[in-house]
Amino acid sequence: MSLPKVQLENGEKIAYRERPGGKEVIVLVHGNMTSSMHWDVLIEKLDAKYKVYAIDLRGFGESTYNTRVQGIKGFSNDLKGFVDALELKHFHLIGWSTGGAVCMQFVADYPGYCEKLVLLASASTRGYPFFASNVDGSPNLAKRFQTIEEVESDLVKTIPMQGLYDMKNREGLKAVWNAVIYTHNQPKEEDYDAYVEDMLTQRNLADVYHALNTFNISAVHNKAANGTNQAKDITIPVLILRGDRDYVVTAEMTQEIVTDLGENATYIPLTNCGHSPLIDDLEQLTSRIENFISKENEQ
Repeated sequence: MSLPKVQLENGEKIAYRERPGGKEVIVLVHGNMTSSMHWDVLIEKLDAKYKVYAIDLRGFGESTYNTRVQGIKGFSNDLKGFVDALELKHFHLIGWSTGGAVCMQFVADYPGYCEKLVLLASASTRGYPFFASNVDGSPNLAKRFQTIEEVESDLVKTIPMQGLYDMKNREGLKAVWNAVIYTHNQPKEEDYDAYVEDMLTQRNLADVYHALNTFNISAVHNKAANGTNQAKDITIPVLILRGDRDYVVTAEMTQEIVTDLGENATYIPLTNCGHSPLIDDLEQLTSRIENFISKENEQ
């Protein structure tokens, strides 16, 4: 059964999942290689007092991809179109990985909508760097890519990953996830198979890599893009969560968020979790999120 969809003014259709609940609304924004489906365990776990929406970003899941995304701002503008179409005025945002960057851009651009922001294993305020490779395949930290063309022609990351997609190589995708993301626990077999089928719906891999590489709302240049200095415009409470064994988002990237968001942000490490705390320790993750959202704002 297909998901409900919202028609945006830019011609895209955004698919979403909806879980009934009370007056408080939570909107979930997924990361790269995933979609709203990957939130399933958290959607089921969250307290019944929350009404929950989980979107498929443009080019993922059942959403359309009529126009290529040029940057994270394209995704966050789609999010704005989505909440406006559903007339959501006040809500909490949870952004996972790439979704964290999308949510930060949204909150900076559109004040007054989001009440509290949770960044789960999020890309940095200074983006997620995409480097050229040395001969041995290791990253050349002296050469950060600048253009989408460089990203598309990368022989170490983009082309092999796109190849797994093009060949519908499910076992290859699982091998990547087991090596990098599901390093501690794995989903139940039937769930894992469904997640992989869902991964194969992605149509914008290189575009997302480039968007992450050039995302920068800090006050400093990140060697791929000038900072927009919009981090200072995020003035709502922010909870930053990162698994202490996350192989995708480094401790340094998380520290950049802490530095750039300043006193509005609270950082809590998730113990014995990797890049998917949803699978590694759902209990710990849900507890941290609900405690943060339900806590009265301190004066």
